[in-house]
Amino acid sequence: MAHPEFPLDPNLVYLNHAGVGTWPRRARDAVHRFADECLHRGAADYPGWLAAEDRLRARLARLMGLGEAAAADIALIPNTSAGLSMVAHGVPWQSGDEVIVNDHEFPSNRWIWQSLERHYGVRVRRVRLHHGATPEDALIDALTPQTRLLPVSSVQYGTGLRMDLERLSNACRERGVLLCVDAIQTLGALRLCVDADFIVADGHKWMLGPEGIGGLYVHPRVREDLRLWQVGWHMAEELGAFDRADWEPAASGRCLEPGSPNLLGMHALEASLAVLEETGLDEVEKRVLANARAVMEGVERHGFELVTPAAPDRHAGIVTFRVPGTDPERLLSRLRSQDVACAARCGGIRFSPHFYNTSEDLEEAWRRLQACLAAD
Repeated sequence: MAHPEFPLDPNLVYLNHAGVGTWPRRARDAVHRFADECLHRGAADYPGWLAAEDRLRARLARLMGLGEAAAADIALIPNTSAGLSMVAHGVPWQSGDEVIVNDHEFPSNRWIWQSLERHYGVRVRRVRLHHGATPEDALIDALTPQTRLLPVSSVQYGTGLRMDLERLSNACRERGVLLCVDAIQTLGALRLCVDADFIVADGHKWMLGPEGIGGLYVHPRVREDLRLWQVGWHMAEELGAFDRADWEPAASGRCLEPGSPNLLGMHALEASLAVLEETGLDEVEKRVLANARAVMEGVERHGFELVTPAAPDRHAGIVTFRVPGTDPERLLSRLRSQDVACAARCGGIRFSPHFYNTSEDLEEAWRRLQACLAAD
């Protein structure tokens, strides 16, 4: 039975939340209400809009496992790449500093750090995750006294590998290395619990929100040292004191928000996160993992090659698999023609069902995939 918040086209099987997620009905309704207010009352009720902004910061803080008290430390950002850029070009680099990146990362979490070589002379070293007993070993063994920052995704976008963030955090703390976590493939799907200096994600995947709005957490212990290279009215501590000749950046995450906020996106994402919280974050995680295991069982049942680690502590909601003898891009094109929303990654097909997907959804996806293979 379809979830009341997700009245999808009955012919569509949506398994692409690691790419772009669906919206709940409530997010659509929030956008409609906001648009009607703008149509009929303009910005006359602007203070009420800011209340939605405050609720969003609090929801993001809870989703990041930080507790509502950390809401003020959340900056609202356009997307993950923008947040990573704020970190990469905000850290006060020194000659000889290095950054360790790994070969599984999405381009944004590689290219941004590689840009530092041109601008600041920072050395960026690329590490293969499987050159060690565990992926964490590969990263920890690569750390040196010159390592200033370790960027890592909580879950890798292609293989679906879930990283042991606690172990990486402990290693970074022991060595005085900054830890930057790209959490876009975790937030909204699984609980996040990590002591990181930076956590960043935007809302259009597992958080079930629109593109163009997300959150960046900067730990207070490093925020004061961060270089602010974007400047505007919204980042001032005394917000609205436009006639002051002197000003100070906000002593909160707002110091990273230079201009007018994306209030339309904030209303939508806040409504989406309300659905997740009302469902219960533990319940959401339970269902996401159950669906991932069901997909893995289907991969085994059909004799395909599983790319995603099967160990319970090593995967989240992403399951990538290869169909021997089949070109993944051709198969993806056929699946899309059959109204199965998924992606091609790592030489295979990536399914990423969310908590509201049903066992019937998954079985229908397998039926249509087999039909695509039979058509060849």
